[in-house]
Amino acid sequence: MTAKDLLVRAMTPADAEAVLAIYQAGLDGGLASFETVAPTWEAFDAGKLPDHRLVAEVDGQVVGWVAVSAVSARPVYAGVVEHSVYVDPAAHGQGVGSALLAALCASTDAAGIWTIQSGIFPHNTASVRLHAKAGFRVVGTREKVGRHPLDGWRDVLMIERRSLVIGAE
Repeated sequence: MTAKDLLVRAMTPADAEAVLAIYQAGLDGGLASFETVAPTWEAFDAGKLPDHRLVAEVDGQVVGWVAVSAVSARPVYAGVVEHSVYVDPAAHGQGVGSALLAALCASTDAAGIWTIQSGIFPHNTASVRLHAKAGFRVVGTREKVGRHPLDGWRDVLMIERRSLVIGAE
């Protein structure tokens, strides 16, 4: 796969099966989330903002996705979202995650969103590197914030990316 083979586009309901399969593959690896089972499409759809859902596609096949959720209903936090990004294990290391995060940052910047945040397990070093490369920074560690079914208590690195456009004036 080359960069020119990769298409990043808006996610549609037709992508549901592929998106949820990639989500489940990430959960099965034990590095992505405290969750162990991907949600139904209905739950996924209800929890994600419609304007910032993207998939990466190669030769017509979805190989990754990124989406955001609002962090609060309070107007003061209208420009803050939490994101998730998942890449098919067969496409790891091929620039899919970088392309998705770049497209997400462009999308959220254009919409006036000033902060994208998320949490990453510290031992998910590939995700930590991916996000640092995309301009995210670690803002803290939540120690033993939750119990993972595989191995118990885990820390979570809190990361964020501040828009280079919004708030720069």
